[in-house]
Amino acid sequence: MKQVPTPSQTVGPFFRIGLDARCEAPFAGPQVMGERVQIAGSVLDGDRKPVPDAMLEVWQADASGNYASAETSLRQGQAPRFRGWGRIFTNDHGKFHFTTILPGAVPGPDGTKQAPHLQAPHLVVSIFMRGLLKHLVSRIYFAGEPANQFDPILALVDPARRHTLEARPDSTVPGLLRWDIHLQGEQETVFFDC
Repeated sequence: MKQVPTPSQTVGPFFRIGLDARCEAPFAGPQVMGERVQIAGSVLDGDRKPVPDAMLEVWQADASGNYASAETSLRQGQAPRFRGWGRIFTNDHGKFHFTTILPGAVPGPDGTKQAPHLQAPHLVVSIFMRGLLKHLVSRIYFAGEPANQFDPILALVDPARRHTLEARPDSTVPGLLRWDIHLQGEQETVFFDC
């Protein structure tokens, strides 16, 4: 039997196959309490070209700072359509858009539930795409949020790069926040080792 080497070129994964039906947007149903936020952006490669086949998985707390689970839903009265996560795909132009609620502050990494050790409102974003052997993890913070200055995770990031983690108001569309993901280059988004 002749052995043939396996090609070294990455062909997949192809996220739309099998996952398209599991795309979950909006992340919070209309009965979920909290301020609605719309976030739009693009996933861009090192040459600032759009990435048309990326998938973003977003995790968050509710407006009170509680993560969704069967236990907390019953104990704390969470609305039944707050899942606390969702998936979205980039379109053919590398763009994404989703609506959710503004999350509340959550306990610090050590479990501290008192200010100023709370984590500022944020969304955790995992990025999956062709050519990545391991997904990337980042966060979306909200520009102008006073709690950002005390966030223990944001404090670990070089101040000159923190802007890459902040969703900012879009000057062309009222009520829309913009957050772009730059995979490489001068404006590279901060990614965390997880």
